[in-house]
Amino acid sequence: MTHAIQDVVLRDIEPVDTDEITEVLTAAMSDGPVARWMAPDPDVRREYSPEYFAIFTEHAVRFGEVYATVDPIDGRLSGVALWFPLTRAIPPPIDYDRRLKEASGPAFDRACQLDALLEEEHPIVPHHYLAFLAVRPERQNLGIGSAMLARHHSRLDRAGLPAYLEANDPRNRELYLRHGYQSRPPILLPQGPPVWPMWRPPWT
Repeated sequence: MTHAIQDVVLRDIEPVDTDEITEVLTAAMSDGPVARWMAPDPDVRREYSPEYFAIFTEHAVRFGEVYATVDPIDGRLSGVALWFPLTRAIPPPIDYDRRLKEASGPAFDRACQLDALLEEEHPIVPHHYLAFLAVRPERQNLGIGSAMLARHHSRLDRAGLPAYLEANDPRNRELYLRHGYQSRPPILLPQGPPVWPMWRPPWT
């Protein structure tokens, strides 16, 4: 299924190419404020980020919903959104603790801290959770993230379901505010950046 939105094409990922999804996540997020807090050394981030994001890509393919935008010029994925429908119980990623340790290396302790802090704030009422929204750096500021959000929000609004996410920098937070999210007090990472929990009630 494809939806044309100006020069952005949205599609459900089928057949699934987990490597390309992971590549987009790595390109867009491995130098962000949370990634730099987890692993200040850029060489460590380059080494471990692909395996770290692969854990969540594979999990979303199995238990979530993955959207992507396709570059109209070269056909590559330019953006991805990984949603989890937490209207039912979803198991954790397979062998998560071992894989996280292998995929984060010297950043393992901070990866565990991040998980624990985010889990403390995560709502327990039924909702859809946006785990990652990522756009390749050279394709940012073209409306791709907004298009992916609008696609899923329209489904949630028809179903009367809320959405939840964590914004990892002020620019992202502003984007989500424009799409109807309400910002909660930030989660303060130890000696690190704030992360804003954000909640979007369904629009009627």
